[in-house]
Amino acid sequence: MSSGAAPSAPSASAPVSRVAPGPWPRQKRNQVVRACDWCRRHRTKCDNSVPCSNCRIRGAQCSNNAVKATSLPHAYREIEQLRKKVQDLELELQEERGTTSSERHSLRLPSSVCSPPELSSRGSTLESGYGDAQDIWGGVHVGTARSQHKTWYGPSSLFYFLSRFAAFLNSDLLRAQSTDHMLDLNPPSMLLDEPAKTSDQSGPATRTTHSEYLNLSQEEYFLDLYWQSYHTGLLPILDEADFKAYYRSLWKRDGSQRAPSPLVDIVLALCVQYGVSKEMPARRQEPAGGVDATVAGNMYYRRCQRLLAYESESPTIATMQCHLLCCIYLCCGTFQNMADSACGQAVRVAYMLGLHLDPPGTAPLREREVRKRLWWALYMLDSKIGMKLGRPFLVYLSPSSPALPGDGFEVAMQSGSSFAPLGDDVTWLSFHLHQSQLFKATRDLHAAFYSRHVDVDSGKTIWDDVGALESQANFLKSHAAGLEQWRSEVPSALSTKRIGKSHAFATDGTILDIEPFAPLWIQRQRLLLELMYHNLCTNLYRPFISFTHNLPSSTAAGEAANQCALHAVELTLIIHHVLSSTTILAGWYEVFQWQWNAAMTLLGFVFANPRAQSSERARSAINRAVAVFDIFSQSFAVSASASRIVRELAAKAESVVQESQPSQSQTQTMADTSSLPLTDMPLQNGAFVGNDMTTRSTMDDFVNFGGLLQMACDVEQWVDLDMLWPPSGEVYMDPWLEGYESTISTT
Repeated sequence: MSSGAAPSAPSASAPVSRVAPGPWPRQKRNQVVRACDWCRRHRTKCDNSVPCSNCRIRGAQCSNNAVKATSLPHAYREIEQLRKKVQDLELELQEERGTTSSERHSLRLPSSVCSPPELSSRGSTLESGYGDAQDIWGGVHVGTARSQHKTWYGPSSLFYFLSRFAAFLNSDLLRAQSTDHMLDLNPPSMLLDEPAKTSDQSGPATRTTHSEYLNLSQEEYFLDLYWQSYHTGLLPILDEADFKAYYRSLWKRDGSQRAPSPLVDIVLALCVQYGVSKEMPARRQEPAGGVDATVAGNMYYRRCQRLLAYESESPTIATMQCHLLCCIYLCCGTFQNMADSACGQAVRVAYMLGLHLDPPGTAPLREREVRKRLWWALYMLDSKIGMKLGRPFLVYLSPSSPALPGDGFEVAMQSGSSFAPLGDDVTWLSFHLHQSQLFKATRDLHAAFYSRHVDVDSGKTIWDDVGALESQANFLKSHAAGLEQWRSEVPSALSTKRIGKSHAFATDGTILDIEPFAPLWIQRQRLLLELMYHNLCTNLYRPFISFTHNLPSSTAAGEAANQCALHAVELTLIIHHVLSSTTILAGWYEVFQWQWNAAMTLLGFVFANPRAQSSERARSAINRAVAVFDIFSQSFAVSASASRIVRELAAKAESVVQESQPSQSQTQTMADTSSLPLTDMPLQNGAFVGNDMTTRSTMDDFVNFGGLLQMACDVEQWVDLDMLWPPSGEVYMDPWLEGYESTISTT
């Protein structure tokens, strides 16, 4: 083929040539929102890792740790997610609004169970901010009755105040000090074990039998005490006429044996507890069934508990009354957690019986009023225990809750008791009405105070922030109108008059003018109503006793702390005057507990504010408190321990205040003020005066104070948990209980 010829076509078998592929497209580099400081300084590529890869390799801290990497696509995606969530919520809300009201009512729990209405208007509930140990208020775990198992107490409790008190002095030394040997408690078998009877000191103990209980005349003696004491001065939850008729029907004609009744047993337990402390000196109380009167009548309490077990499935009004009275008995015996549990049982029974609902208008007046009084008695007990122990409440009011009980002449005539009216439409039931209103006003203020949101840095309490404490003081002051209104509405017939121009419920320390010829029940009602008011106010204002900052009286917080001291002083002066000149409050356990609460509060106030406006009156009142404990020690032994503890704490207070006096370089005025004695009147046995502690080291003072402070906690709950259980292997059935059990099985 010549060179000019056209090229021949390629054969079919020859491979077809292909164009060589070009380079792969370059991947888009991830955009970095913000380079870290090290990469930017060294002009090195950074990435969105946290920390970035360069800093992670070299083991250095990356500045991107504090920056949240967010790009524009990330923001768009988050916006779309939020829009979708809003649409879903709007759709759910429309569906809920379309539901009929009857359907909502059938599916919804009663408002009295769901949330407290006193806080719903504020947009929060008590549970959301109250009872959280990590919240701004805090809390404390205390070993109940010196047990290794600890229970929680909230910010309004005396236990929490004592823990702040201890931390102020020296928390490490206080925790290290063991005090188990410092308080001689009663033996563990005191409350729920059957009392033992021995033929001789070396012989084995045998169980008491039915014959060890009181006979008919003895029971009637103690039962007569109930109507002048707990019935009129605490909770009018029994019909006196019906109860007396029911009680006589339980006895055989010859008076040899009484049929079992848990209601009669718990009333007897209360009456024996009160009667022994009122009538019998502490040194002679052992024949009454216990070493101390606080657990007298425990045989009847134990039998009541056994009988109540048979009524658990089908409770009645009498069951509800038993649980309320058991709560009172345990509270008087300083079994605080057991009283709390008994109150919880009463709450469940109340819901089972429908007591949380307003009784129908078709029911007889007598029945309606009994149900109202029971519900409001439960509300008061729940409020009292919740505020005292600093724990959430169990009972709440709702629009369907029963109205306040009546106290008119017609209601009083049908109550079963024949106490004379007091005039101006005031009857013996008026005390219960005004006491219920007092607890409602105080509890509303308490709930609002502790559930209010306060801005405090994380990990700190409110006492670390003066501004937050001042804000709370202003809030409490502006919302205290309910208490002032209650005080102005108390009728004069329920108020103890004062000598001079002063008025009831004042805190000016004027002397009481006790009506000499008034019935015992009305004298006690007047005093208990005012003492309860001062005790509740002391607890409300106590959070403003700050051991962290010195709060001048000119500030709202300082003024609130002074108010706390004044109410505690007034309570102490009233109790001292009444106990030293009358027998109206002799053996009344709750008054002793109020005095103990006031005494420890005053001691804390003196330590925190030695030069405050009310410090002089507080120091004088501590002396009176010791005298009160000395009087109460004639009724029950635990008061003698309280007297000794307050004396020794007062002596430690003198030592600590002297140690904390300002140096000579400060102003002479301040030095002279701080060196004033802790009291303006001498105290017996050397409290506040003439103590020899100034020669000891500061460490010894603090350690000794820690022991005394632990003893102070023991006084509030001075019994062992071991006494709640009978000895192992021993089972005892009361003869009456056996008959009661057989009666139930046959019916």
